[in-house]
Parts: sequence; C-alpha cells; structure tokens
Amino acid sequence: MGLKKYSIKNNSDENIEAEEIFLDAEAIRSLEDKGKLEQPIKARNFILFYILIVSALFALFIRTGYLQIIKGEYYRNLAEGNRIKTYSLAAPRGIIYDRYGDPLVYNVPAFDLRVNLADFLVNSASVQEEILKEISVILRENQEKNSLARSEEKIPKAGNKSEEFKKKIKEAQGKTAQVVLVKNIEQSAALVLESLVSEWPGVRLVRNIHRQYILGENEAPILSHVLGYTGEINSADLGSQFSYGPDDEIGKTGLELQYEELLRGEAGKEEIEVDVFGQSRKFLALKPSEPGQSLGLFIDKGLQDKLYQSLNRIIGQISAPGGKVTKAAAVVVDVKNGGILALVSFPAFDNNIFSQGISSADYDALIKNPDQPLFNRAIAGQYPPGSIIKPLIGSAALEERIVSPSQKINDSQGEISVVNPYNPQVVYTFSDWKIHGLTDIIKAIAESCNVYFYTVGGGYGNIDGLGIYRIKKYLQLFGLGELTDIDLPFEEDGLIPDENWKEETKKEKWYIGDTYHASIGQGDIMVTPLQMALATAAIANNGILYQPQIVDKIMDSEKNTIKDIEPKIIRENFISSENLAIVRKGMRESVISGSVQALGTLPVRAAGKTGTAQFGVSDKTHAWFTGFAPYENPEIALAVVVEGGGEGHRAAVPVAKEVFEWWFSR
Repeated sequence: MGLKKYSIKNNSDENIEAEEIFLDAEAIRSLEDKGKLEQPIKARNFILFYILIVSALFALFIRTGYLQIIKGEYYRNLAEGNRIKTYSLAAPRGIIYDRYGDPLVYNVPAFDLRVNLADFLVNSASVQEEILKEISVILRENQEKNSLARSEEKIPKAGNKSEEFKKKIKEAQGKTAQVVLVKNIEQSAALVLESLVSEWPGVRLVRNIHRQYILGENEAPILSHVLGYTGEINSADLGSQFSYGPDDEIGKTGLELQYEELLRGEAGKEEIEVDVFGQSRKFLALKPSEPGQSLGLFIDKGLQDKLYQSLNRIIGQISAPGGKVTKAAAVVVDVKNGGILALVSFPAFDNNIFSQGISSADYDALIKNPDQPLFNRAIAGQYPPGSIIKPLIGSAALEERIVSPSQKINDSQGEISVVNPYNPQVVYTFSDWKIHGLTDIIKAIAESCNVYFYTVGGGYGNIDGLGIYRIKKYLQLFGLGELTDIDLPFEEDGLIPDENWKEETKKEKWYIGDTYHASIGQGDIMVTPLQMALATAAIANNGILYQPQIVDKIMDSEKNTIKDIEPKIIRENFISSENLAIVRKGMRESVISGSVQALGTLPVRAAGKTGTAQFGVSDKTHAWFTGFAPYENPEIALAVVVEGGGEGHRAAVPVAKEVFEWWFSR
C-alpha cells in the first residue's frame, strides 16, 4: 500500500512529511474523519502561544525591575533586618545606701532564659514541645543536684515546668515580642543551657541583672516597705512616660518605684548576626548601658533593724483581747530636718522573692493574707489616735487662750454630764478613766485627764471650748488630715471630721458629743503613724513641721554626690515657743509620774505620751506611744502603734524604750 492513499486534503495549507504522520484511532469520532490524517495545528494557535510567552516574559521583566529598582532598598533593609537582631542590654540600677554609706540593695548578675516568639513559633508543635521538655529536664536535674537553689525554688516542680512554659508563651502571643521563661537561673544550669541554646531556634540565654535586698538579724526583711521591689513590666507600664522595653524590670513599690526615673539608668544595645533559624552567628556592634543614679538615705540600717526586731518581739509577747496581735507600725524621725531614720510596717515581706521572680502561688498567698504584709501601715495605716492627740489639743487651747497654763479644771466626778437640749430627761455622760481632781494642763497631759480635754475641746461649765473647727484648724497645722508628701508611694492622709463631713458622709447632724470625742482622739478622727511622728517632732523642735524625707542625697555610680536634698519646712511658728515649752513639760511629767514611767531609766531624759484608742464596736483598742529625746535638746521623735495591742504603756512603750536605749547608747 503506497503513501498516495494518505494524500492531503485540498483545504489544507500545510505540508506534512511522511515521518510526521500518525494515526489516533481514539480521536477519530466521526465517519467523515475515518481514513483521514489528524488535523494540523493552525498558525494562529502558534501566534497566540508566542504572544502569551512574550507577555509573561515582559511581565517578569517589569516585576523584576520594580523589585530591584523601585523597592530594592526596602527589601535590602528587610533582609538585613532579618539577618541582624538588635537586643536590649539592661542598665544596672542605682544602688541605695543608708546614712553611713552601707548598701541596702545589690545588683546581682543573673541569667534569664528568653524566647523570641517570632523565631520560636515557626517550629512545629512537636519541636516546640521537645525544646520545652528538654529545658524542664535540665532545670529539674540542676534543682536536685544543688538542693533547690534559692532562685529556682520559684520554678514549678518537675513535670509541671514545660506546661507552665507553654502557658507563658501562649499568654504572651500578640502582646510582646519575647517572653522570659525562667529568671535567675543558677550558674550551673546556665552553663548547660548555654551549650544547647544554639540548637533551639528562638531561645536565648541572656545575662541580666537582678536586685538583691539586704536582710536584718535572723534574715528578717527589715526594709521591705522602704525599699520596695522591682518586677516585670506590664502593659500599663509600657504606656508610661518612660521608654521601656517589653522585658524590662521596673520599680513597683517603695523607693524603687518613687525614684524609678533616677534608678533605672539607660539601656544599651547589641547587634547580633543570626542565621535563618534565628541563632546567633556573629557579634556586630555594642552600645553600652549607662547605670542609674544612686540614693543616699537618712535611714540608719542599725536603727531600722532594732526597730523591726523590737516590734517583732514585743507583739509576739502580747496576748490582747480578741486573739493574737500581728500588726504594728513605727516611725523614727530626725527632729532637726524631718529625715526618716527608721520606718517599719509589720508584718513585712521578703522583697527578694519579687525581684527573683515570684510564683503565682506565692503572690496569691501574699494578697490573700489577712494581715496584709504588702500594706505599708506606717504611711497608709489610718487609726484613731486616742490620747496621743492631747498634746496637740493642749497646744491649741493655750494658743487660743481657752485656758492659761496655770488654770485648773476640777475633775471631781471622773466624768461630765450633758443634758439633751431637746429632751431634758436624757443625760449624756462622758467618762474619764479616773478622778483627777484639780488639774492644769501639765497634769492633764501627764495623767491623760479626759475631763480636762473635754472641757477645753468642746466646752463645759463656764469655759468655752475650741469647737470642732478650731480643733480641725490646729490639727491640720500639725499636719494631720493631709498628706505629708513623704518620698514613698501610696501614702494616705487620714481624716479630721467636722459638721460638713458628717452631714455629707453619714447624713447626720454634728453633736457636742462628737466634739468631745475628737478632743480625746476618738470618734471618726484618723491619723497615720508618720503624721504623729512628725507632729511630735514639731512639738520637740519648737514648732517646725518638716516634710519627711527618706532620701538625703542623689549620687552617681561612683558615690559622688550629685544633689543634696535640702530640708523642706511645711510650716512654722503656728504655736508660740512658750506654749510648746509647757506642752513638752507635760510630756516630760508623763515619764516622771504618768503612764510612761518605764522610760525613766534611759541614759537620757525623754518625754512622751501614751494612747489607748478604741476602735470598732468591741472593746478592742490600739496601743500608741509618741515621744522624743533628749528632753532638753531633742534629736529624735518616734511614734509606735500596735493594732489591737491593748494599752499603750504595755504594748507600745516597750518598743520605744528599746529604740531610745539603742540610739543613745551607741
């Protein structure tokens, strides 16, 4: 059979060579096409194909030009950014020193294990799980080997750590670029981790600095409420006036918070070249951090320790009505400048557990503790003052000439009685703790005569008293009912009630009985221990009310003084020197023959006043003492309160005695 049989149809424009001929029986579907060659490809199909190819090449050329010329710089920078990581270097915080230059807090080198979320989360879930488990095993083995080193006591026990790590990472997603898995890793564990982190994408072992606060005798946290503590930054802090990074540690309470701007320093930066897995390959550049400024305090570390230990011991010995006594506060102030020499709130807390990374369980325990160890009672505890208010009321009565220094009021009944003006059948009785007889102001202060102060405060018989508005005026002149502006956060201002306050707050009228109660430091009047220490100092120093200061000077990292904090006078000359001398004599007489005779054996002559302040609806009382020494040339004043401690001479005076003995026997 010849090739002629397969001749090309007349309607074809193509020439087909014999070797190009092929049959496709499957493709021949109609009778018309049987026995014919397959249809040739049309020229327009080739043209369309060529156009598509040229168009694609042209589009690729245009896109390449756009990326290289127009967006070239952008993508070069992006690639460089992916290749180079910039990490913040923590600045050493300033050191805090006591009045003699002894450090109260140290900067301790430490290791933190951090996860860069962007690099870590590109790993598969199984790889993430494997990495976290391996970290957990290393930390667990190190715990067992080193008997639960202090920094790792806060890490959950074996079997729980990897789950805790996963929880931390999950909670951090969308909020921050990196998360601290573990803080304050012990050096032995850090050495093991350092050899492995290069194999874990997104995981870094970072050298950091953490705070270590000194402890007192018997490892007591004597300065927890003064120094405060540092902690991890939160979202609210990130929006503050300072330029914080998401992994910064900042001051949370105490001086650490109050002087955050000075203490924090300026963070440095380091640039590291990384590979495609985010692992460090080469160090590129460094900007060193700048340490923060340091603080020199008025605080005397020895006195602070003595005050804490005395409070701790005394309240441990007290058996007061209603149960165990656990709460107290005390402040010691330099009467010549307002410097705070010691300030204790009890119970305290170990601020090191915060700087080292407190666990959720430990934090919850502190928050839920009914004794509120985080609460600074010395500056924010508000208590009825009881009889320690009497020297202030006496000063006001003398200044307003309600009575003269020698004028005597007859306390013949041990009480006063007031007839209800609307119902003469009703008689109100205001009692004294004993019958005092004829009493002048010196005796009234020394013996704490209620009848005398009812009379000069609210008026009785032929004596017009101060009245509540003049009482309020003079108490405010002594600094009560207002903030002292001490350089510590979270201070409270107390309360001096009056007619308007009672009407607005209680929707009740003010009665003469309210004035009588205020005259002896009862009723709704509230003060802080700090306020009473400063008011007593103003009596001792002849009428100067100072703004209290914890910090005496600002220093650089080499302890060179940058700035001295000058004493600040709030007000002065609001009580005459003559009247203050009489009040001081009454407080001295309290030591000689009154309720403070326990101070009679001190190496110097002291003056003071006790208080037993009722609170609540039960018979519970707060125990108060406030006083100063030496009597002739005062150096220090102090106020002590023991919550629910009973009588002042039994619970508060012993603390004051130990403090005075320590200070004047050095």
